[in-house]
Amino acid sequence: MTHWFHRNPLKATAPVSFNFYGVATTPGATKICNDIRLSRTRLLELFTDLSCNPEMMKNATDLYFSLLQGFIISLDDSSQESKLRYIQNFKWTDTLQGHVPSSQQDAVFELVSMGFNVALWYTKYASRLAGKEDITEDEAKDVHRSLKIAAGIFKHLKESHVPKLITPVEKGRDLEARLIDSYIIQCQAEAQEVTIARAIELKHNPGLIAALAYETANFYQKADQTLSSLDPAFVGKWRKYLNLKTCFYMAYAYCYHGQTLLTSDKCGEAIRSLQESEKFFAKAEVLCKEYGETKGPGTTAKPSGHLFFRKLGSLIKNTLEKCQRENGFIYFQKVPSEAPQLELKANYGLVEPVPFEFPALNAHWTPETLAAFDLTKRPKDDTAKPKPDEDVKPLKEPDIKPQKDSGCQIS
Repeated sequence: MTHWFHRNPLKATAPVSFNFYGVATTPGATKICNDIRLSRTRLLELFTDLSCNPEMMKNATDLYFSLLQGFIISLDDSSQESKLRYIQNFKWTDTLQGHVPSSQQDAVFELVSMGFNVALWYTKYASRLAGKEDITEDEAKDVHRSLKIAAGIFKHLKESHVPKLITPVEKGRDLEARLIDSYIIQCQAEAQEVTIARAIELKHNPGLIAALAYETANFYQKADQTLSSLDPAFVGKWRKYLNLKTCFYMAYAYCYHGQTLLTSDKCGEAIRSLQESEKFFAKAEVLCKEYGETKGPGTTAKPSGHLFFRKLGSLIKNTLEKCQRENGFIYFQKVPSEAPQLELKANYGLVEPVPFEFPALNAHWTPETLAAFDLTKRPKDDTAKPKPDEDVKPLKEPDIKPQKDSGCQIS
């Protein structure tokens, strides 16, 4: 089963040279500066490289973050942080607020900003894989795992590193709690979509599928509510996606709940459940159109033409017709005016983020290497002199061409 996921753009960043002339006083210190510059450049290249896989990404992130740790953590007990934490300025754009960068002279800002992009990469890798026509079982597991890893990274950043920033996070920016929470919940919901697809493919109990779909719809609704107090100009398109997925999975829940009711000989209630499913599907169709027309950052797509959407429409129609036929021939039950209350709880298949930790300090960092950075050799007017603004160009994300029958294009 193919999937379609909304994706916001990656963050972009200004180049960083890590050239500390005069400050790095030994070959060992200079080597660290060269290594961290090269590993940062390589990691940024991988974000838009279609051949990059999770193993390549992990190797690149482990190298860069292990080197960056020397600019953040103390190598001894004399202080809580590295003396180099505030030596370098970093600039990063925002996934939602265009190309206007935020700038902080703080290595922790670099850690959380680059970490955020790594999490976004895992979501985009999952999206590319999930959009394939004939996704294999192993690929489906990769999608599921990647989304859980992304959720774990977002969660770790929010809980352990964003609070350490000296400059408070601006409202509506990526590192604000509301946005990170929405990313976490969206990752969980999308991973559960993969679980639901697998359960349908293996013809699991309709009651389990209905419960999973209901829990997934609730996840999407919660993510949308988390964004509700933010500027619609920035989150409007994203919220349309979350709304349409809420309606889509409510339609799934009522459809499979109807099948459960039919197997219990409650044909009248089954028909009413399927009618409710039709209503939610119709709402999702309207939202699909609105999503396509809403301007804002993120994916360009026509989700109503996507295979995953068309399949559900046919399923609801066929199941409702079956229930109506059975009722006309066998049951003759009255169809209730009120839709059945969904009080469904899934006992299996619920997704939790994979715990994440940044790698340990790189072995090249030793007390001797750190001592070789002599901050007294910094130019005296280094911090006072305004630095020329460098362009922060958006990352050129590769277009993902739609598969033959997906009706979807991601930019």
